[in-house]
This record gives sequence, structure tokens and C-alpha cells, in this order.
Amino acid sequence: MQLVARRNDFLLSAPIGSFDAYLDQVAQIPILSREREQELAVNFRDEGDLGAARELVLSHLRFVVHVARGYSGYGLPLADIVQEGNVGLMKAVKRYDPTLGVRLVSFAVHWIRAEIHEYVLRNWRLVKVATTKAQRKLFFNLRRMKKNLAWLTHDETQAVARDLGVRPEEVTEMEQRLSSRDLSFDPAPDVDDDEGYGPAAYLPAADADPAEQVAEAEAEAETSHHLARAIEALDARSRDIVQRRWVTEEKATLHALADEYGVSAERIRQIEAAALRKLRGTLTAAA
Repeated sequence: MQLVARRNDFLLSAPIGSFDAYLDQVAQIPILSREREQELAVNFRDEGDLGAARELVLSHLRFVVHVARGYSGYGLPLADIVQEGNVGLMKAVKRYDPTLGVRLVSFAVHWIRAEIHEYVLRNWRLVKVATTKAQRKLFFNLRRMKKNLAWLTHDETQAVARDLGVRPEEVTEMEQRLSSRDLSFDPAPDVDDDEGYGPAAYLPAADADPAEQVAEAEAEAETSHHLARAIEALDARSRDIVQRRWVTEEKATLHALADEYGVSAERIRQIEAAALRKLRGTLTAAA
């Protein structure tokens, strides 16, 4: 965020730096008196004095920050919201008529909020949540209410629809949109595993060949079938040792099996090695 302007002896240099630094600078800009504001507005309107317009804008930047903070609950960067509000402020200064008898801040608030509303509606969801004027009014009013309420009851839905001049079905639909969230197509690498699955996780790899996948699956199934038959061909003791040493989740130790069969651990190792050689020979012959 950067501004280049001199208001009397006050200078905002470009670039300011961080957003916090911008807020500190803006807070130091003096507020205009009614007389000074009127003078600057007349100079800009009648003479096209850009310096006067710049001073009007700078003196109201703190007000934009105040308005923007009210939209911090939408999950959007406050700095971006402030920047959009500043655009609305500049539009307001351009259209401000000092003969109306109202302060610039009262006139500008509508333009500031209008720009912020457009930004929120463009960026709060990938899919637009509100398109018509009535829907936009419903969006912001319902969003404000939902901060303190759970799902609306039937009577509350009817009351909101009546107050905002929309159908109850529109209130219910907007409430559902507010409760939904966007799903990232391809989550960032640092996202937790439980939350890191978007649609991209279910797409095949770019180098995936369905024919190769089917062939690999069939080969794996055939190998498993031959292995099961080979294990069944072993004697009972060899089969038990192999299964408990290689197949089950909790692997048995040589010493545990030796104690169970009443032989040495070395003998169990020899039986295991002989059984594995037999299995490899059977699988090689089947291939």
C-alpha cells in the first residue's frame, strides 16, 4: 500500500511498508475542520484542484479503515478491503457537492461500503452468492445476523423475508450458501492430511495407463493365488512358522516359536529358511 502526497507538513512516502505501518501513518493525519473541508471541496469542484482532492482523500483514510474493520469476518485480507474502500472514498470525493450541507464523511460512507460490498461478493466464494440487488441486501443482512444466531426457525425466516422484501425460499437458500465453504481443488502441500483431499486427489495420475493398471492388478491377484496354494502345500509346522513370521500383523519371534515347538531357535530358523526356498521355487515355476 503506498501513497504520495503532502498535506501541509504531513508526508506519506511511497512505499510505506507493511500494512501496520500504513495504519500508523493514517492515524496521524489530522482531521479536517468543517470550514477547511468546505474550502477544499469548493476548490476541487470549481477549479479542478487535484491537491485539494488529495487532501480530502488523505484526511478520510482513517474512516475507511474504521469501515473496513466491520468486514473482517469474511476471511478476506483487511489490507485488500481497505484498499477497495479507498477506491470508494476517491469516487465519493469526485462526486461530492459541498452545497449539500452534509460532511464528506456522511456522503462517502455509501461509496466506501459499495466498493467493499462488491469486493466481498467477488471474492468470498468462487461461485457468486448474490447477483441481484435484493440478494446482495439479503446476503449482508443475513451474514450479520448469523454471527449471533444458529439456523433460522420458520418464524425467523418469515420475518427476515418480510423485512427485506424477498421470498422465504430465498432466505433459506442464502442461509445454505453462507453455511457452505469452498473446497480447494488442489490443496497446498502443508495442509494437514485430514483436510488435504480435494477433487484433484481423486484424479488419475497423468502417466496412469488403464491397461497397465489392469494388467498389474491381474498379475498381483495371480501371484497371491499361487502363493496361497504354495503355502497350503507346506507341512503343518512349516506353514504355521511362515504364517506367524511373515503373514500375521504381530510377528512371532524365533525364540517364542522354539519354546512352543520344543526345539532351538536355530532349528526354527532352518525350518523357516527351507519353507521360504520351497515357496520361491513354486512361484518361479508358476511364472
